[in-house]
Amino acid sequence: MDHNSLAHMAITALLVALLPLSIVWISRDTDKYRKLVWVGVFVAFDLIVFGAFTRLTDSGLGCPDWPGCYGEANPFIAHAQIVAAETLMPTGPVTVVKAWIEMIHRYLAMAIGILIMAMAIVGWWRRDRRTAWFATLLLFWVCVVGAFGALTVTMKLQPVIVTGHLLLAMSLFAMLAWFAGAQDQAAAPMRADWGNAARLRRVRALAVLSLMVLFVQLALGAWVSTNYATLACTEFPKCAGAWVPEMDFEHGFHLWRDLGKTAAGHYLPFAALTAIHWVHRNFAAVVVLVLGLTAWQAWRVPFLGRHARWLAAVLALQALTGVATIYFNFPLTIAVVHNAGAAALVLLLTMINYRAKYLAAPAYQ
Repeated sequence: MDHNSLAHMAITALLVALLPLSIVWISRDTDKYRKLVWVGVFVAFDLIVFGAFTRLTDSGLGCPDWPGCYGEANPFIAHAQIVAAETLMPTGPVTVVKAWIEMIHRYLAMAIGILIMAMAIVGWWRRDRRTAWFATLLLFWVCVVGAFGALTVTMKLQPVIVTGHLLLAMSLFAMLAWFAGAQDQAAAPMRADWGNAARLRRVRALAVLSLMVLFVQLALGAWVSTNYATLACTEFPKCAGAWVPEMDFEHGFHLWRDLGKTAAGHYLPFAALTAIHWVHRNFAAVVVLVLGLTAWQAWRVPFLGRHARWLAAVLALQALTGVATIYFNFPLTIAVVHNAGAAALVLLLTMINYRAKYLAAPAYQ
């Protein structure tokens, strides 16, 4: 990819980032930095949801190179090459629509990088070392996420790379949410709630456990999606007419292998896809139990109750969309909502973790 195309991409990404930056600039909020961080959280959420849409529409290789599309800055310029590839394989990975979906996803990713860069620059300019260092860590992390995004394309959607990319993106989102919580605390400090000390200790322990359990389920869900195992079981609660169907865990959970293949290069057996789906489905019960208990314990705690109620609501929605995905034969809209629900759970649990820690130990986190 030549320098002109790279410059064109950089300018386009800056233009995309100007919209959220403009929202911060024209906002009546007196704390512009806090506004910037929360806008960053919102854009990161959008990026995760659109990333799910990209994956679910099989658009991950809509542009088979990186960072551009056939060496160009956008699908407009690469239109001839894309049409040629689509003509050869009309239902293949490269089509005009898929190319645009993939490039929009990349530009959104670059925009969030620019927003985080702005957070770091402003933090250092204000000589707020704690804020500046955290924003710099975010900038480093978004580069790691971007590197995995590049590997996703160059390694042809290898499942372990795609799964790693999603987990890194979710961890970046959690870090941004934690950072936003710190800005809220600086703007409107919460006081320690000594009257609920015992309950807060339980909530803190459960919230940490919930976040760990959720990330395990995110990894399992990503493994289902990246291996195209969503419809390996087409009934609920049984699978293939049995509570414990025929499964191949060895091939299903062998990490380093090509998409649709075993480590030896053979086609992945259907029993392996069944194992992948079955584990994710059944671990969901653990997620509902642990996160539900966390919501119940946090329900009546001041500064946590609203988040707990939202956590319970999103958890219920997540369970419903998971079952609906199976019953309605994997409709795109429900699948995207299911992914959005997962991101919402990460956001809510991160905020509960931050607030519970602060209420139990009043210090700037």
